[in-house]
Amino acid sequence: MTARIADTHIADTQMGVPRRMAARDDRQAEGIPRVQPATSASPTHAGTAPRVEATDTLIRFEHVTKFFGEGERRVHVVDDVSFTARRGEFISILGPSGCGKSTMMMLTSGLIPVSSGTIEIDRTRVTAPYTDLGIVFQQDLLMDWRRVLANILVQPEFRGLRVKDYEKRARELLNLVGLSGCEEKYPFELSGGMRQRVAICRALVHNPNLLLMDEPFGALDALTRDQMNLDLQRIWYENKKTVLFVTHSIPEAVFLGDRVFVMAPSPTKIRESIEINLPRPRSLEVRESPEFSAHIHRITQLFYQMGILRS
Repeated sequence: MTARIADTHIADTQMGVPRRMAARDDRQAEGIPRVQPATSASPTHAGTAPRVEATDTLIRFEHVTKFFGEGERRVHVVDDVSFTARRGEFISILGPSGCGKSTMMMLTSGLIPVSSGTIEIDRTRVTAPYTDLGIVFQQDLLMDWRRVLANILVQPEFRGLRVKDYEKRARELLNLVGLSGCEEKYPFELSGGMRQRVAICRALVHNPNLLLMDEPFGALDALTRDQMNLDLQRIWYENKKTVLFVTHSIPEAVFLGDRVFVMAPSPTKIRESIEINLPRPRSLEVRESPEFSAHIHRITQLFYQMGILRS
């Protein structure tokens, strides 16, 4: 299995690379996989996201709860969340700021432990940082002193892999996102959208089965964000990774997702899981369709019901 010992400090996930512990340098692996055989799953609570067949399941949350702190300072952040995610599925996780969406991402990656419940990836229980994934944050976290290609190749470098073996894939990914010819540029020579494309390439260069994206386009202007939605859809369509995508934008969640998890305020839980059966690939014009508008209306009404939106 690919779950491995890693430095469990969240700060070490910068650059989207879950960093492993090392005896002499950060590229040298230490320790053994901390995983447990999957146990039989308990029934899913009514109202949670629907289950899928085990052979098609990559991620399984079973009654996951998370608290931070102790005693009077204990904060309940995630409340009894259960869902399954299929291989190659794109799930948008939509909710208000501070509700616990990012905590769910950190729980999925194993960078922080659950307080109760279980998380399984590929039928292996997550008990330590899971490394067969890529992470993209709102900030691109590129190294200013490295050129574009070298920024992408930091992923295999930090994993102790043979970097030269990944150069071809890095160039292919740059071509896929429209940045062919930018290999030798420095980050300061790129726009915000271009920098995020490089960050996505870095997250995918080692060909992980899972991509976690935590509000990656939140800092971009509206037009660039629309283009990044189109680019991400194309990248996902070409690679068919399982994606958990955190966003505050209702249209973005609907446009990108196969399903949208509408999250309740903290402590967060899945208020409703909505299937998005719009045909793919999707153009921006789909946002003008009655079906798209119906999804927007349904989600907006849920936020009114929860008191997140008020007239």
